[in-house]
Amino acid sequence: MPKIADKYLAVDPWKIIEEGFDPERNRVSESIFSLGNEYMGVRGYVEEGYSGDTLLGSYFNGLFEESEVGAHYKGIIRSLRFMVNGVDWLYTRITIDDETFDMGTAAFSDFRRELDFKRGIYSRQLVWHLRNGKSVQLTFERLISMRVSNLGCQRIVLKPLNFSGAARIIAGLDFSTIHEDRNFRYWESVKQGSKQGISAMLGQTANTRNRLFSSYRLDLPKTAESVPVSEYNFTGHDILLELKKGEPAVLDKLVINVANKEPERSHEDVWDEGMKLAERYAGVNYESAAEEQERYWAQVWEHSDIVIDGDPDNQQGIRFCIFQLYQTYHGDNPGFNIGAKGLTGEAYRGLAFWDTESYCLPFYIFNNPKAARSLLEFRYKTLPHALERAKELDCEGAFYPIATIDGTESCDLWQHSNLQLHVGTAVAYGLRHYVNMTGDKAFLYEKGLEMLIQISRFYASRGQWGQKSGKYGYFGVMGPDEFQLMVNNNCYINLMAKKMFEFTLQTIAEMEEADRPAFAGLSDRLGLTVQERLDWKNKADNMKIPYDEETGIYEEHDGFFDMPHLDIHSIPVTEFPLYSHWSYDRLYRYDMIKQPDVLMFMFLYSGEFSLEAKRANYDYYEARCIHESSLSPSIHSILAAEIGRQEEAYKFFEFATRLDLDNYNRNTREGLHTTSIAAAWMNIVYGFGGMRSDGDKLLFNPSIPERWNQYSFPITYGGTQLAVEVDRQQVKISVRSGDPVEINVYGQDYIVGPAGIELSLEKVG
Repeated sequence: MPKIADKYLAVDPWKIIEEGFDPERNRVSESIFSLGNEYMGVRGYVEEGYSGDTLLGSYFNGLFEESEVGAHYKGIIRSLRFMVNGVDWLYTRITIDDETFDMGTAAFSDFRRELDFKRGIYSRQLVWHLRNGKSVQLTFERLISMRVSNLGCQRIVLKPLNFSGAARIIAGLDFSTIHEDRNFRYWESVKQGSKQGISAMLGQTANTRNRLFSSYRLDLPKTAESVPVSEYNFTGHDILLELKKGEPAVLDKLVINVANKEPERSHEDVWDEGMKLAERYAGVNYESAAEEQERYWAQVWEHSDIVIDGDPDNQQGIRFCIFQLYQTYHGDNPGFNIGAKGLTGEAYRGLAFWDTESYCLPFYIFNNPKAARSLLEFRYKTLPHALERAKELDCEGAFYPIATIDGTESCDLWQHSNLQLHVGTAVAYGLRHYVNMTGDKAFLYEKGLEMLIQISRFYASRGQWGQKSGKYGYFGVMGPDEFQLMVNNNCYINLMAKKMFEFTLQTIAEMEEADRPAFAGLSDRLGLTVQERLDWKNKADNMKIPYDEETGIYEEHDGFFDMPHLDIHSIPVTEFPLYSHWSYDRLYRYDMIKQPDVLMFMFLYSGEFSLEAKRANYDYYEARCIHESSLSPSIHSILAAEIGRQEEAYKFFEFATRLDLDNYNRNTREGLHTTSIAAAWMNIVYGFGGMRSDGDKLLFNPSIPERWNQYSFPITYGGTQLAVEVDRQQVKISVRSGDPVEINVYGQDYIVGPAGIELSLEKVG
């Protein structure tokens, strides 16, 4: 199905700019102009209230609610958890001469909305034309601090253009927000109060008893008058602001939010914690916060910027992707994960999937290793939930959930939650990838190996031996493809499990030699035996890997080659997305696939497969893939570039960085495709940059799209930062900081230092 761009944003290398307001696109813009800092996020909704189509979204990482599921069979979940919409800390209402501003009903002009990547600030400006002929320029700014996780700042500027008079502004905190996905208000105010200019409210969710302390302090012009206002689920100030013709009047609101998921703590205890933090940052003003924000982003761009010469659209697009990846996660709060929509909307309910380790982790490994480790910390922290989940499925060890916000399974489709076994192997792969690229053996031995042992126990208890083949494998499963249900010996699951067993055994042997007392303590605590290790080796050595010797094609699962064939190009465009137009069981009847499965493991373990094998499998499976997932095109683009199909690689890439900016899938209104944003970064670095990181050293086989003149990207590798620059004639790789490192370029090993290496650009594939 062709993807068509809906272009309405100005192209700028360092900003997202919307000129002129289109109510039909408002929700799309709300997603695109989202702000976040890993701890909290807000959509780009208008703070002054809007009677048109809007999703007022304010989210906090890890704050969740719970609903019951009507399950009746063992192993099927009975409740699911989801990210809950939180306090509207930007709440504002503006009234002049008895007319309250609402973009849904008011007359206005000169609308402009910006998201500045260098400053990390969202702004909106317009001229409001009142019914009585008066005009006032309104400017709104907001930021969510990247330095102080709890801090959000708001600035509102009113500049009367043809009058002097007064404006009435209501500013405060509102816990009456409706969670749209459930059409329910989950919050109840349990305490309100003020202290030394700080106004605060404590809210509690209906079922999980998660709590959120929210406070604010106002900086007002000296002539302003304000009185406190307190209502049900609302606390604020009623402000009378004197306006003088041609002069800006500035209102600043500094907000501190503190989330709490410990129901055993008292309201007073949570309140005191929040108030102390609010008092600690009472001296912060908008200017100082904005300056600190700009310094933070300057460091990010110095460290992570990708520069593209000759493609302004994708230059803007990839910077948007990097900006959103840092907003979504930067490792300051260990134990958080990355939801499929980040903190930008309620689709996918704020849940994290295997995308974290498969698509997101590489970005953080090579740009922010601290954040990469923090993501793996989430899996260690939630290991007890994975152990319990395995028991529910009559297995041993740890079964990590396919969809989660807190470590418990929150997918209410049993065929996904029970049959998709590949999250555990993704966690194991993520550990291997992280340790190989960073050298962090301490984390591997202190926490990683425990996870590996428990994951291995699950895969050792979940699989069985085939009667006829005598091989070990997994029966009644669903692989990454998701269009093949209840199959046997999914090739991806089997191969990744084999590699997982081998990595676990390798790590055991290494730790046993490196630190025998520590290993003995871990082994005793977990009850690890020699017999168990031999069992894992036997199962790895005898894992069934479906493969056709004659064609060199890996069979996605037993019997896949014999399934009815469907020419995917014969499906009318009007029937996409298929989930909405085909009966559910119809999806599983053909050799059509949703997203890469065999090709996925060929990417993850690239060094294990020859170019000939990749070509054969790419040709076979690409023709059967409908790319119903936004993650799918990136892997196809990366492999197409590797096998020398440059035009095809660019075709798959061309909407990667702008998937949300140009609303290719027509669903940006639901929130950003955060994990696909990470895939866009991979598309450039692994695709055109030709980087591979599945071995013990970095490999590069760079190419350049026909449309580009030059591109460059930085990579942090084992404490060294490399700069990779590619133009139409040559490749230059040098060390920006750190020690010289050994890498491989076009099949040749080099020791690279500050002077770097310069090589002629070669044709790949």
